[in-house]
Amino acid sequence: MSDIKDEDDVELFVRSFYARALKDEQLAPFFKQMNFEKHIPKMIHFWAFVLLDRGGYKTDVTQLHIKMPIEKEHFDRWIELFNGTIDSLFEGEKAKSAKDRAFVMRWTMEAKMKNKDAT
Repeated sequence: MSDIKDEDDVELFVRSFYARALKDEQLAPFFKQMNFEKHIPKMIHFWAFVLLDRGGYKTDVTQLHIKMPIEKEHFDRWIELFNGTIDSLFEGEKAKSAKDRAFVMRWTMEAKMKNKDAT
């Protein structure tokens, strides 16, 4: 296996992750109503921004998710599927970085959602 090196690799793991998520009992309800023709390019752009230093991504990911009824078990499953997808396709520094960044995103969203509920 090789590392994530370009946008084709990013597209591969994004599409592979969503294929898994759509079949997952816990996560599928969050994704079934999405327009994937619009969503997938945004996710490819986001992860290319994060991993490949591509410019131009300005959307606040947390704000897009903060009103969703996401619980700890959903975050746990998302990380499990995300890491499993990366590990099935890639190994190396960028692959590890993708998993690290996903964990930080999860922690940030979870913390902001808790704070939202506390106010």
